[in-house]
Amino acid sequence: MTHHVTTMLNTYPKDLGGVDKEKLAECIEACFACAQTCTACADACLGEEMVADLTTCIRTNLDCADICAATGNVLSRRTGYDATSTRAILEACRAACAACAGECEQHAGMHEHCRICAEACRRCETACQELLSSLA
Repeated sequence: MTHHVTTMLNTYPKDLGGVDKEKLAECIEACFACAQTCTACADACLGEEMVADLTTCIRTNLDCADICAATGNVLSRRTGYDATSTRAILEACRAACAACAGECEQHAGMHEHCRICAEACRRCETACQELLSSLA
């Protein structure tokens, strides 16, 4: 997917605003991958026999998925770039990923889908932080 993200960024007709294109592409890809993984994890949790014990995990997965998808979309739009909004959504995404990873890590020993989800969330959390750091 990063190939397509980078290819699209390379076709942009104007300056990208001095952003590190590699970090931007990695963050966009991590956001969309995390959104998909969190959605799948929530669905897998719903299929578990102990679903009542996974309510917080499911809610955290779905919140994180929505925030990651929105972040990926915002980062993909470069026309009229707003640094303040970009920083705010990256911070929100980083925080949502940290919370979701923490929740899924509590269940990772029993549920492989939670282990995989926690890894995707940590990857996205790191990508958001690296992009934020490059914007400063």
